[in-house]
Amino acid sequence: MNDDVLDFVAIDKDTAANPYDQVRQQVLEAIASGRLVPGTRLPPVRALAGRLGVAVNTVARAYRELEQAGAVQTRGRHGTVVLAAGSDVDGHLAAAAAVLVRQACDWGVDEARTVEFVRAAFRAQ
Repeated sequence: MNDDVLDFVAIDKDTAANPYDQVRQQVLEAIASGRLVPGTRLPPVRALAGRLGVAVNTVARAYRELEQAGAVQTRGRHGTVVLAAGSDVDGHLAAAAAVLVRQACDWGVDEARTVEFVRAAFRAQ
């Protein structure tokens, strides 16, 4: 197991985004871009938390939300692995959504307000 598989994940303490959300978003972006391929085993929660300098619960929450989103699967003692990506369209949409969410968080815009803007954009089409 390579604990460096998420060596690109970093916590930006100068942003409004929660650390767990930063981890989640960066992993989603890496999956959508193909940097993390299906079957890739993610580092253990404790190892990643130690490298990032955050609480174990922070990484555990990120992994839990990634699993709920269908991006990864936790296999008990066998670790957490990246699942097969969806279609190319799904991947592109996931990446675009991740960028939008990161920008909204950086600007201090919450989820509800961000969704309002997305709905307004659909209505304008």
